[in-house]
Amino acid sequence: MKKGENAMRGTMRLAIALAAIALSVGSARAEGLAKISIVVFGPPSLGAFLPPVIKAQKLDEKNGLSINFQERTPDAYTAQFNSGEFSVGGSAALLSIGLADVRGVKVTYLFNLFDYWGGVVTSHEDIQTIKDLEGKDIAAAKGTTNYVMFDWFARQLGADTSKFSVVNTATPGLIGYALADRATAVQLWEPAYTALHAKMPGIRMLDLKIVDSWEKATGSRNIPYLGVAAHAAWVTQNGKLIPNLYATYKQAAEWVATNPEEAARLIAIRGGEEEKKAITELVRANDRLGMNVKWASDVANEIRSVYSAGRSIAFLPSEPSSETIYSGPKQ
Repeated sequence: MKKGENAMRGTMRLAIALAAIALSVGSARAEGLAKISIVVFGPPSLGAFLPPVIKAQKLDEKNGLSINFQERTPDAYTAQFNSGEFSVGGSAALLSIGLADVRGVKVTYLFNLFDYWGGVVTSHEDIQTIKDLEGKDIAAAKGTTNYVMFDWFARQLGADTSKFSVVNTATPGLIGYALADRATAVQLWEPAYTALHAKMPGIRMLDLKIVDSWEKATGSRNIPYLGVAAHAAWVTQNGKLIPNLYATYKQAAEWVATNPEEAARLIAIRGGEEEKKAITELVRANDRLGMNVKWASDVANEIRSVYSAGRSIAFLPSEPSSETIYSGPKQ
């Protein structure tokens, strides 16, 4: 009996010792990682698309980083990023960066994650074009730059957007407005549109002619829209981490493109099988998703075109400075 007890105690001591060693190694490894706190929109949103993949695949750790993603609503995100409460933003809409700059907030767009796509859905038969929405109510997250870009595209099609009666709501509420038919139309983007379509296959999308209008106005088909940005002071102090941060997101995007089904289960973790299937197809097509990870300096001309669009509808009161386009080291 004593021999058995001694053996058991020895085994327990060995297990405890091994666990302590593993914990020590894990702690040492964690201490060696550069910590970055990044504010992002909560789901469903593009800013919340890659973070679960980064954490599940530990891509931040593989690139020497320990990223803490903090989810916020669009209004809270803007306030907390612009104030400097968060130095790095992972739901950085390009026009918001431009507006912050002209208001005196020194920020820079490090790299692009997604090109622009936005849509308007309706189940009302009398609404066939964007212009038909004049005098009607439209649910939208008006505080987002996706809506601002939609405003620009609607005007290219001859619509007077001042005649839209906008019902403002946070992005998570847009799907609910469409499902409950609480507004004539709803303006949204991915992945919200895919989640909605999975629940309501019969809802119609109005054609914004995004590619045609943009190419006619700018000569390009690329529309940088949302990426990662940081305060200039943070960039000065942490410039050596930026290539690692870019590599983390780039690898996440590549993993998503290569593993769409697994990615969908991480991205739509609370969704049903139909939603996960829809996200899988969204990733495979990438036409509405627009996942396009590129350094800001590599799409500088396109960024200036987006700024010009913002100025043309008086969203931007003046031209943002060139410092908003990151041109620092890439390695």
